[in-house]
Amino acid sequence: MRSYIGRDGSEPIALISGEVGGREELPVRVHSACFTAENVGSLRCDCREQLDFAMEYVAREGGIIIYLHQEGRGIGLAMKIQAYALQEQGHDTIEANSLLGLPEDARTYEDAAMILKDLDVRSIRLMTNNPRKITSLLELGVTVKDRIPVIIPANDHSERYLQTKFTRMGHILNEG
Repeated sequence: MRSYIGRDGSEPIALISGEVGGREELPVRVHSACFTAENVGSLRCDCREQLDFAMEYVAREGGIIIYLHQEGRGIGLAMKIQAYALQEQGHDTIEANSLLGLPEDARTYEDAAMILKDLDVRSIRLMTNNPRKITSLLELGVTVKDRIPVIIPANDHSERYLQTKFTRMGHILNEG
C-alpha cells in the first residue's frame, strides 16, 4: 500500500485487481467522485452505474479504477447542489454551471497520470464515454490504446443529463 496526496490535497484511490506493473492495454477507469449518486442514490446521472460497471469489469478482467475526488465535474459538492437547483428551473448541466460562473468541466487528470506512471502501466484501455478525458490523458503522456464504452441506459431522471453529455459535451454514447 502506498499513499499519494493529489494536487488538490485529496487522496486519490487506485483500486487494483491483478498484476498491473509493466502491463500494456490494461483496463482502467478514471472515475470522479459523485456523492449524490454513489452515497444517497440520486438518479440524475449515471455515475454510480459507471462505477459499478468498472468494478465488475476490473474484478473479472483485472485492471485499475482510479477514484478522484472531483465532485460535480470538479466544481465541488456545494456548487453542484446549487447547479442542481438551477437544473430544477429548466437549465441543463452546462447552463447551470455557466450561470454560477463555473466551467462546464473543471476536472484535471494529472493525479491519474502520476498513479499510472508510479504503477508502471505502459498503456491503457480507458473505460469512458468522454473524449476529453482521453485527450487529457494523452496530453499528460498516458498511452491510451483503446476505449472501453461504458453504456448505461438512461432512466426517467437521467435522460436529459445524458443527452446533454452527448449533444453538448461530445460524449460517445454508443458501443462504437
